[in-house]
Amino acid sequence: MTEKSEHHFDWQRFLRRWQEEWVPDEDDAEELAEGGTTLADLALAAPPATEAEIAAAEERLGTRLPPSYRAFLGASNGWRLDEGSIYRLGAAHEIGWFGDPFDMTPAYQQGLTERSTEQEVLLAGMWRRALQLETDSDMSYALLDPGDTDEDGEWALYVYKGWSGEFPDRYPSFQAYMQRMYQDFHSARAGLPGFVNDTTRALDADVERAREEALSGRWETARELLAEAERYGRPRARGMRQQLDALSHGVGYGHHGFGELVADPRCTGELVPVMAAAHLRDERPGASPRRSLLGAATDDGVTEAADAILAAVRDGSYRYAPDGVFGEAVAEAWKSARRGDTDAAWRLIRAALPSWSPPGPDLLAPVGLLGDPVLGPVVTRERGLELLATPRAGQDGAVPDPVPDLDPPGLCWLAETQRWNAPHGSYRCLWVEGAEPEALPGLVGEDGCAGLTAAPSRPAGWFPYDVRQRDESAPWEDRAVVAVGRTASGWAFGFDTAPRPSEPGNFFVSPAAVASRDGRAVVLWVRRGREGVPAVFHLSVAERGEEPYAYTLRGTDVERTGPVPAALDPEQVLHDVDDADRERRLLAAVQDEFGLSLPRHALSEGILPHLTTRSWNRAPREGESYAYVTVRLGR
Repeated sequence: MTEKSEHHFDWQRFLRRWQEEWVPDEDDAEELAEGGTTLADLALAAPPATEAEIAAAEERLGTRLPPSYRAFLGASNGWRLDEGSIYRLGAAHEIGWFGDPFDMTPAYQQGLTERSTEQEVLLAGMWRRALQLETDSDMSYALLDPGDTDEDGEWALYVYKGWSGEFPDRYPSFQAYMQRMYQDFHSARAGLPGFVNDTTRALDADVERAREEALSGRWETARELLAEAERYGRPRARGMRQQLDALSHGVGYGHHGFGELVADPRCTGELVPVMAAAHLRDERPGASPRRSLLGAATDDGVTEAADAILAAVRDGSYRYAPDGVFGEAVAEAWKSARRGDTDAAWRLIRAALPSWSPPGPDLLAPVGLLGDPVLGPVVTRERGLELLATPRAGQDGAVPDPVPDLDPPGLCWLAETQRWNAPHGSYRCLWVEGAEPEALPGLVGEDGCAGLTAAPSRPAGWFPYDVRQRDESAPWEDRAVVAVGRTASGWAFGFDTAPRPSEPGNFFVSPAAVASRDGRAVVLWVRRGREGVPAVFHLSVAERGEEPYAYTLRGTDVERTGPVPAALDPEQVLHDVDDADRERRLLAAVQDEFGLSLPRHALSEGILPHLTTRSWNRAPREGESYAYVTVRLGR
């Protein structure tokens, strides 16, 4: 591997190692096979330039060359490159000023604005002052810029590919450029049989060390080792590094290719679900489903398994199910998360992490969690970092401090402005005491309801009312689409973040009564006020099929049914309360009276199963009329 210091870089050692490690690539091999070309003809290095030759070049150019390039010439007066679009770097007597022969400067200067960065300004002026180094290339130019320097006197090097139409690639110095070319040389040959040398052996040892570091919880050290090995194209490094990146960034981060690890059937269950979830997040609406996530060279058995996982992730039925003690904990965590208690789910996973064992030798963590539609959102970025810092697979290491729980207690958080909140500024909820979530379809589900359904595939935090249901329903109907779960205090709940922009009106019938068949039920319906429209807060409570009391607060007007307890009566609860605090105080009264809560994280991330309820409105009776307006927006 290469030295890091600009001041103490041993060019002779570096270039000699490069030359000794060099083996022909496919193009060079063809030239050798055809004859007329020898290995000597394909040598990379040239004899070193003398100090007099370097000084003569500097006198001709009228400037002293930057330190790393000057030292390079003293070790090899030119160099042949067989990777990239620059083929040969010239000798000291061959280099010269570029002079901007294609008049690039005006085009770049025209793009400058007051907000242009210093780097953009330097690039615009580079073309006329740059020193041209290459003597053979694919319509490309290696340009040293004396106007773009650092504290060591190094000039930035730009590689401009004239055929690409892209901005040039910038390297902070000539040394940095040559080190990258050396890495590219290694990367291009990493898969060749027999390409083994001191550099590859050292890098492969670093990859193995990175594995031990990662399993011991020292993932940042592991990532540095893997990133360096990956730059040299070492097998295993990319797939291992991508696992660390996936967990350290959380759900929703990028595309995870995992390199050649996906071809290992032992890794399929951990890696493919994450790839499938990332693919579906970015899938365009209406696009044809992608058959396979893997390359054409992957074994048929792995491809079939990947296709099955993709289909399960797509329809929401996929479950991450590892083996052993960790798998048992994951199964319990899944149950907790699906009911809304994502904090309890994470505590179960956290406690079981030391027992996790990699099913494949290059797996570093249970990354498959991220592909589970229920557990993936539980592993936030902070929790992913905690996971990575926790020793696993029998390794020793310091245990990190636990990440704090995500869900605030009670209901008052509903009064805050959160990204879960629907555009109508309203929400409604039903709680049933002592019931399991699976009981709600039988209590309040629409006719023909088959039970709970998987959470829809939608952007996180968005639960729009299904407009198609309104098209199929009588105009007075108002069926809620609720996310269903269970509170820690034993209440099943159904929460609708996007009710119609109406409010409890003349035909409203609270579902509390029918839901309270075996105990108590509580219904809330809140609509925030807006200009010219007062806020509405409805509470109804029922027990054993009877509704003893309810109230609807519109602005400052209260409509009561039955004797509302003093602890819940809005006139008493809101005595001397500012308008800005009204919703929070009313919610606090309800949560304190019944011990109610809602899981913010599960609701905002769309983890919970869904249920379509019966209408919250009754049909108009004889002599009653019902008016509604349908607005359709055209293009």
